[in-house]
Amino acid sequence: MGREFIELFDHWADHYDVTVLGHDEEYREVFENYDAILEEVAELASGTVLEFGPGTGNLTEKLLRRGGSVYAVEPSPGMRAQFARRSLQAQLLEGDFLQFPDIPEQVDSIVSTYAFHHLTDEEKEQAVAHYAAMLGVGGQIVFADGTFRDEEAKRQLEEAARHAGHLNLVNDMRSEYFTTTGVLERICTNHGFHVTFKQLNRYVWLMHAVKKTD
Repeated sequence: MGREFIELFDHWADHYDVTVLGHDEEYREVFENYDAILEEVAELASGTVLEFGPGTGNLTEKLLRRGGSVYAVEPSPGMRAQFARRSLQAQLLEGDFLQFPDIPEQVDSIVSTYAFHHLTDEEKEQAVAHYAAMLGVGGQIVFADGTFRDEEAKRQLEEAARHAGHLNLVNDMRSEYFTTTGVLERICTNHGFHVTFKQLNRYVWLMHAVKKTD
């Protein structure tokens, strides 16, 4: 369920925003166009929004500017502490993609950035099945995350990172659960969603899944 990464995010919490702004050379390409990626996710979201892995609240802030309720589910105590310092008008909840408190109103959009890869492909399917049961027709999942067109594309990027000496990034690619657009398409289709994909940088793809039927 991604909780094996909580200690990592607790450690990263106080300098996460420095990394996403491109000051860490090793991860610069991963976070290229970071602000624009968050804006694109926020623009697609509508109504009552459930956000997973809000971290320090960067996407949450953009969602709130567009109105509506935002429920932000974060497993890391360190990240929740950073989030709370911003005094954002969102409901901050402890939980993860699969285990989280009941939301007291109908959810219209489920969003996340840079987090879904912490679940195995089996867990990703469990999550999407859960979201399909939560959402009404027209409800949507909008995720931007490290994803690959196929396994060959992943291999090529991993090799490029290794040649560049970005060994922490290589380790991430090998130890976390990055998947392919094909796997995500199958999962979403199996659970009643129409899904499209858009590449936002070399590492990140936008997945926009809209529920077709109950």
